[in-house]
Amino acid sequence: MTNETVVVVVEDDPNIADLVELYLRREGFRPYQADSGERALEVIAQRRPSLVLLDIGLPGEIDGIEVCRRLRRDSQVPIVFLTARDDEVDRVLGLELGADDYVTKPFSPRELVARVKAILRRAGARADAAAPGPIDLGGGIVVDRGRREVTVDGEPVALAAREFDLLAHLAENRGLALSRRQLLDGVWGPDWVGDERTVDVHVRQLRKKLGEGLALTTVWGVGYRLD
Repeated sequence: MTNETVVVVVEDDPNIADLVELYLRREGFRPYQADSGERALEVIAQRRPSLVLLDIGLPGEIDGIEVCRRLRRDSQVPIVFLTARDDEVDRVLGLELGADDYVTKPFSPRELVARVKAILRRAGARADAAAPGPIDLGGGIVVDRGRREVTVDGEPVALAAREFDLLAHLAENRGLALSRRQLLDGVWGPDWVGDERTVDVHVRQLRKKLGEGLALTTVWGVGYRLD
């Protein structure tokens, strides 16, 4: 990574924030800190980061969940949640809001930086890849991989980065039944470690956002197929 790769660290514990910043700087990143949800939104708007490390339990009226929700209204910047809570409800909610990864405290700063690098590598590979033409999925749904845009009846629909990547991957393998493991390898990458139910959460979001026109079938005992 170069020093042009900006990462915003949103964490109200200064000891944790300083430690994460130290490790990011060692690896050539340019980190900026924010200690509240309000400040986070300001810094992110000013610095336009390549990735956001976001603590869920922030003080004040705007916690990490709300920061993520607001960012996802008009941004696909990768988001990694940092949290002291390891409850499944929190993990699922974070993924439904469009988080790319989820790290539970206490965590290894080395591992965290490794995850940041992996996410940015995948994001860079997607950006550098040749973008074929749009794919018409029927039901009024069109996936434009070059513009990273999905429209329904001509109207854009806001998808999180992972949601878009999952839909594009299913579209590229249209008609094939793909297991959750195959989808994780193809979208999250073979080095991603986590619960396979992550796929189910993102599929649920795609169905909710794109409606009945999305011909996404559950193949019981296997995974999913886009018809």
